[in-house]
Amino acid sequence: MGSELSTKGDVYSCGILLLEMFTSKRPTDESFKENLSLRNFVKAALPGRVIEIIDPILLQERAKHGTVTNITLNKINLGNDIHLQCLNSIFEIGIICSADSPSKRMDMIDVVSKLCSIRYKVLTKRYMMLNPQVPEVP
Repeated sequence: MGSELSTKGDVYSCGILLLEMFTSKRPTDESFKENLSLRNFVKAALPGRVIEIIDPILLQERAKHGTVTNITLNKINLGNDIHLQCLNSIFEIGIICSADSPSKRMDMIDVVSKLCSIRYKVLTKRYMMLNPQVPEVP
């Protein structure tokens, strides 16, 4: 009954948690039937339809702060929007972490490294927007 505990199980849980937080859907959501799961739902939307799966509250917050720029549900250019690029990257991390096979999951140290990198990108972009006189470092 059950299986042996491992860090790969923790990585799986981390991946599902990331997917839950940014979609506002639970793995047990009644819309996930037959072969559809939270992981498959997100995987099918990446990268071109990421806007369709993001928690609507996150989009409302961005709109309230004036950071949403011409987002449509049918066409999205991730290249112009650092926030959507970062959300896409977070979803990709969640998908890799929640792979069915433990051997295909990331190591937790890599998860942390990638999430820190995403955080740095967002904070750098925010700083540059608030301080346009500072030259951007590549």
